[in-house]
Amino acid sequence: MTSPASLWIEGPSRSGKTTRLIEQFRRWVQDLPPASVGSSLATSILVFAANGDNRIELAQRLSAATRGRHAFRSTTPLGFLLDEVTLFWPLLLQKLDLQTQFPLRLRPETEQDLATRLWRPALDEGQLRREGVSEYRMVRRTLDLMQLAAVSCTPLEDVPVLLHQGLLEQEGSEALWECMGQSVLHWRNWCLERGLLTYSLGSELYWRYLLPDETYRAQLARRYRQVLADDVDEYPAIARSLFEAVLASDGEGAFTFNPEGGMRLGLGADPDALATLAERCQVESLGDRPEPCLAESLGSTFVALTENPVAVAELPAEAVLAMQTVSRAQLLRRTAEFIIQAVKAGEARPQDIAVIGPGLDAIARYALMNILQKQNVAVESLNDQRPLVSAPMTRALLTLLALVYPDLGRLVDRNSVAEMLVVLSQSLASQPDAEDGAIAGIDPVRAGLLVDYCFEPHPSQPRLLAATTFPRWDRLGYQATQAYEAIRQWINDQHEQQDQRLTPSPVAVLDRAIQRFLWNGSRLPYDQLAALRELLETAQHYWDVEARLQQHTPSREPQSQTVERFIQLLRGGTITANPYPLRTVSGTSNAVTLATIYQYSANRCAHRWQFWLDVGSGHWLTGGAGLFGAPLFLEGWHGQAWTPVDQALWDENRLRRQMLDLLGRSQERVYLCYSDLSASGQEQMGPLLALVNVATEIPTENQNSSPVSA
Repeated sequence: MTSPASLWIEGPSRSGKTTRLIEQFRRWVQDLPPASVGSSLATSILVFAANGDNRIELAQRLSAATRGRHAFRSTTPLGFLLDEVTLFWPLLLQKLDLQTQFPLRLRPETEQDLATRLWRPALDEGQLRREGVSEYRMVRRTLDLMQLAAVSCTPLEDVPVLLHQGLLEQEGSEALWECMGQSVLHWRNWCLERGLLTYSLGSELYWRYLLPDETYRAQLARRYRQVLADDVDEYPAIARSLFEAVLASDGEGAFTFNPEGGMRLGLGADPDALATLAERCQVESLGDRPEPCLAESLGSTFVALTENPVAVAELPAEAVLAMQTVSRAQLLRRTAEFIIQAVKAGEARPQDIAVIGPGLDAIARYALMNILQKQNVAVESLNDQRPLVSAPMTRALLTLLALVYPDLGRLVDRNSVAEMLVVLSQSLASQPDAEDGAIAGIDPVRAGLLVDYCFEPHPSQPRLLAATTFPRWDRLGYQATQAYEAIRQWINDQHEQQDQRLTPSPVAVLDRAIQRFLWNGSRLPYDQLAALRELLETAQHYWDVEARLQQHTPSREPQSQTVERFIQLLRGGTITANPYPLRTVSGTSNAVTLATIYQYSANRCAHRWQFWLDVGSGHWLTGGAGLFGAPLFLEGWHGQAWTPVDQALWDENRLRRQMLDLLGRSQERVYLCYSDLSASGQEQMGPLLALVNVATEIPTENQNSSPVSA
């Protein structure tokens, strides 16, 4: 049934869909009298965005459009589900006949750790194992299956059946599918008993128990009369059930949809399921983009060449240029030098340029950033999520914890202690209250000498001995000795406070260490400050969860064992959730953007010039294939085994969408950056090679000339 009040806005990337959505919001609120603003309107409009960054941007634009006079609730689909489950937790406990505490949300890294501990018997006995798949990946796959089932409104009990029907024998056995199904059920019940809430558990509780409840639906209809949702092609199927519930209660809706979008397809999104909402709305198509882009003139040509490499086609030299080298190292350097030359020649500003690849490894990010920044060209690595332990400050603080708490000596070695001395002393020396010349940082050479002569390893209580233990301690220098003694004395003070039971938790120890050694009068750079906040948020959450577990099942294990698990969790390469705010206060950056394809599209970026990195790589076709078993949970799944042919069609369709989306975000030129050999030395024969063959190549001898003339 079509609702005249609801609007379905459809169009390609950057066609003005969000602008039209904001206009619809303004129409909804413009006729409301001022008296109603603080009452009904404040809880009547629900605004959705695909991710946190887009949510903030959309909320800012909506507030600016109405000058902040009209309230609304801004959220993301999964964020809304968890908030609703938390709000109506007593109702859920009544329906499930449970008696537990108020829910505590689990972060992904803690979820992985607890699930591994819970499934330890099945992992050790080989039931939850598959040859060639690591333990970490096996646990992650099983948790991902629960997430996919929850957001697609699939009962968890049906997971083994779907895996048996949809996956070939070489992917696993029936016994493995059954074990994975039993494991997620065990995990769900274990979390419910302890009041632990994950995204997957919250999603299942919402669609299975909360949304069908008449009491909840009445409350939902009373609170929200209008819903705006941007980029619904990135939403999971569970969002359609929510939107249909709002529309069914005489509510209004406005939705934007990109038929060539779906960048999160395979990661939980189901564009086909959300597309059925168009039947309930007035459809408005936006075909023309307000700003010029390359998709209009080159989109069909790019698609034709990748689908048929022998097709006859031409790419205009003023819009598409190829940059070719032998090795990838040469390619990275030449790309960076070309950008530097363009910026210095005034042909483009740093903020006009983006370097995009199917996957930017640490080497590529470091090489590009190092070369560009040495020439004073600012670089911003978009959503660069690295393991928390990759920050030197984090490693130093973890080593400090191991020295403070007993029985952790096996987690400490000479190299980690030396690094700790260097990192902590450097910050200590630069603090505003340090006397001039009284303290200087410990350089790596002196740190090595101190560790060799003054560090006493021990399984239970490793110690830092006095600097005078070194026979030639005069070689250290007065300033370095003072810095070392300050660190050593602080550790001894913590030992005394533990003996007197004056240390409430390891989080307090971390906070004290940051205040003493790293805070530096609040003058830390943003990236270092974000890393410290990330560590503290992760630690606080970890011990909140441990406290909840102790309340449910008390144990007498010493606190040092929990500290040991925390240190090993982070040293294992765990990537934690980003701290808030997600973006710096400064907003837009005057820097060259480095991003993967997914990051670039998810953040809805656009640039004059795009440099497509590693266009010869096969990752353009196979990269970002999605979560394990993801196609089986889509509404369009045919119900048969997922064959290599199906996977090939899936990959080709994703490549086509990615190219059209990138071209829609390129306003002037695309540089195809290609190297004959990959980083591993293998010859590259990726799907975009046909584009390189017909594009105009920038001659190697002219690489230092003007980019435009080239």
